[in-house]
Amino acid sequence: MRKLSIFSLLMSTWIFLSCASYQTTVQQPEPGPLLSQYVPAGIAHQPVAKDTLTFEEPTGTLTLKQALSLALLKNPELQAFSYEIRTREALALQASLLPNPELDIEVENFAGGKGVQGFEATETTFQISQLILLAGKRAKRTRAAVLEADLAAQEYEVMRTLIFKDVVQAYVAVLAAQEKVALNQELLRIAQAFVESIDRRVRAGKISPAEAARARVALSNTELQLEQSRIELAAAKQQLAATWGSDRPAFDRVVGKLDTITATLPPQEALEKLLLQNPLMVRQALAIKQRQATLALERANRIPDGILSAGIRQLNEINTRAFVMGLSIPLTIFDRNQGMIQAARYQVLQARQQKRATEIQLKSQLAESYARLKIAHSNVLILRNKILPQAQKAFDTIQEGYLMGKFDFLDVLDAQRTLFEVRARYLDALQQYHASVAEVETLINQPLTEVSVE
Repeated sequence: MRKLSIFSLLMSTWIFLSCASYQTTVQQPEPGPLLSQYVPAGIAHQPVAKDTLTFEEPTGTLTLKQALSLALLKNPELQAFSYEIRTREALALQASLLPNPELDIEVENFAGGKGVQGFEATETTFQISQLILLAGKRAKRTRAAVLEADLAAQEYEVMRTLIFKDVVQAYVAVLAAQEKVALNQELLRIAQAFVESIDRRVRAGKISPAEAARARVALSNTELQLEQSRIELAAAKQQLAATWGSDRPAFDRVVGKLDTITATLPPQEALEKLLLQNPLMVRQALAIKQRQATLALERANRIPDGILSAGIRQLNEINTRAFVMGLSIPLTIFDRNQGMIQAARYQVLQARQQKRATEIQLKSQLAESYARLKIAHSNVLILRNKILPQAQKAFDTIQEGYLMGKFDFLDVLDAQRTLFEVRARYLDALQQYHASVAEVETLINQPLTEVSVE
């Protein structure tokens, strides 16, 4: 009975160890202030490919929020990377499992010579062996694998912020292209009205027919510019639709106020303080934790694991049974896992240097983006408040004077060309401004309007 109790205790211990479980699912990071208003509700923290869901292509008028929500949900790169997260989750699950036990069956003392003929003196042993992980290896191994999965989730967050930038810049490009089409349509209407006015004056004999010919040449150039702007608009719409995985945009137009800018930009120093919330910085901090967990695991691997075995032996010669037990532990004379421990130490140091390098790189990127933002902001204000009003006034004055005979046709063409070049530059400056805002917001992971300018 005592032997049976010992055997039962060993089996109970083994069953208890095999039932122990660890958390192996990814803790998806919360979307930052930049993405929280655009991530679709209900799946914000489930980065799983949604191939089973069906979505209709947006038609009619498209808003920026709709475009961002579609891209953050359906972007092919994000959907593909979601499988990487689940793969690492599965590896974490595998790391949490106990080694399988082994069943050994051993038969001795049979079919021999004198005294052991046949199976009369046979000893048959049924034994179960189990590798016993010591020094908390299973928990440490699982933690390292879970942190690896968490790294994938954070990399997913990095990708989402980059998708945000791509969508905003593509959306602004469509908005600017729409404005350029409208601008060229207005220029075409002016050119057509101008040609009609010149034709009336030619018929009245007030000017030479050569003036009408030159006006028609200018009209043809304007028609070419309009056609080119329409082609550029179609290409911009295609690029925007590609952000949510569509090759044929079904929407007609986008809406938004391109000429809306902030009156004052926040100082660069205030933006640099927000770089710590950049998903890349969060990822690098998490990478250090993962490398430290790997180092802890390698240190635990210095301690050898034991193999515990227990079973029953049938003794046919005396017709009885007995329990057998065994314990096997390697002797760490030569291999104490020195190389793996040293490699893990180096990887921790490497991760710390990578975090520092990432911080320097982000500061450099912020300086470049902020410089472009300041230039674009300044250009928009100067064009809006000074150059554009002056060009409009000069055009109105010269056009009116031409009809009164004070200016010649070349003066009108020059004033008209200057006006519409300035308006096109204004649209380019607005596009550059909003594109730079998207770059800065991606770096600080926060809307620029929520940053204090003090």
